[in-house]
Amino acid sequence: MSRPLLLIDAASLYFRAYFGVPESAARAPDGSPVNAVRGFLDMLATLVRTRRPDRMVCALDESWRPAWRVELIPSYKAHRLSPSGGEEVPDGLVGQVPVILDVLAALGIPAVGVPGYEADDVVGTLASREPGPVEVASGDRDLFQLVDDEVPVRLLYCGRGVAKLEVFDDEAVRRRYGVPAAGYADFAALRGDPSDGLPGVPGVGEKTAARLIDRYGSLAAVLAALDDPAAGFAAGLRTKLSAAADYLAVAPKVVEVARDAAVPGIDTTLPGAPVDPDGLMELAQRWNLAGPIRRLVDAIAETPGQATSE
Repeated sequence: MSRPLLLIDAASLYFRAYFGVPESAARAPDGSPVNAVRGFLDMLATLVRTRRPDRMVCALDESWRPAWRVELIPSYKAHRLSPSGGEEVPDGLVGQVPVILDVLAALGIPAVGVPGYEADDVVGTLASREPGPVEVASGDRDLFQLVDDEVPVRLLYCGRGVAKLEVFDDEAVRRRYGVPAAGYADFAALRGDPSDGLPGVPGVGEKTAARLIDRYGSLAAVLAALDDPAAGFAAGLRTKLSAAADYLAVAPKVVEVARDAAVPGIDTTLPGAPVDPDGLMELAQRWNLAGPIRRLVDAIAETPGQATSE
């Protein structure tokens, strides 16, 4: 098998990096915290070293709470709104994100966001558009729906960190949730997801949601069967699903990862050496990042077959 395209859900990883290392443990010469930057770069180094990609893209949340999703379900991510109306982000992390983007640019690793879409949608579009194999690194459960054994697309689930990532194919998704990857979005719509402000169907938990999707194949088929007296729904369950009809009519659109975001054409090739070595050295000195930058550069250089910069 050829080597993979590695798609990084950047926000998922740098949030984990920020909370995984205390601010006091990693600071720049001017006292600014760089714990998220250092942790993020070390995560990338581990992924490059262990997954050996020859292509890489970091996906960004250009719109972390897209208006079109909020219009369908107003509670979507509402609990994560700051008083100013934006995303609630720790003060210590805010200034580190531009540093991460500067380092990625100097390395030659594309970082891409699309107005009106989340990083998930950038990942979904690239996973659907680019040649496989594809590996997606994220701690976001919504991306289980991208797993596809034919392409193939694998989710490198980083819920417990990159060092303990779990590789999910379709069978692994089935073992964990009782549904195929293609049914995960419908399953999640039924079950709900408090982390995203999705209420789910009251009284329908994970096991019931999985049983419904496994039996009927899709949420649309579940809803169609509600009108069939011979479908065998318990009266209480039929009542719960019927009462949630308005929610269920829009929830799949919110949960489903977009596959058609306007992601520009990009060269996904992972350069074998930094495209701006002088700029990278300046960033390393300015932000006290020599160690993590060196580890990432070395990991890329040690991956065979990388394209080298002129």
